Amino acid sequence: MPVEDKKIVTAAQAKRNAKLFNYGNIVSILVPFPFFIFWFGASMFVYALYRHHPNPRVGYYTQKAAYYYYGLAGALVPILTFAPGDFFYRYWWLLWGICALILIPLSVMEIIKINKEEWHDVEIKDQHK
Repeated sequence: MPVEDKKIVTAAQAKRNAKLFNYGNIVSILVPFPFFIFWFGASMFVYALYRHHPNPRVGYYTQKAAYYYYGLAGALVPILTFAPGDFFYRYWWLLWGICALILIPLSVMEIIKINKEEWHDVEIKDQHK
């Protein structure tokens, strides 16, 4: 006869988890060397961890934050691939500023939406045989 263990994911935990990817996005832009690249790897772990969270709203907000970050990182690949040789000295700060103007407001708006949303505890049923 299976034994059911009930675990609770609190509303506060879900809310905190939903904001994590956005916080990573903000820090990766504010500290571009080396955190932007580090966050690229770490964000995959965070995405895998929270995209299928027991509270579906956590997955939704994680996916939106991932779209913002990976879209920006993907756009940087062709820009930096075809950049002129003196790009770093002449244009790097301009590109960084444009990236910051895109990613930071989007992430802050998502954090505000997450804070305004009403969160509920989620019960997880774990069955052991």
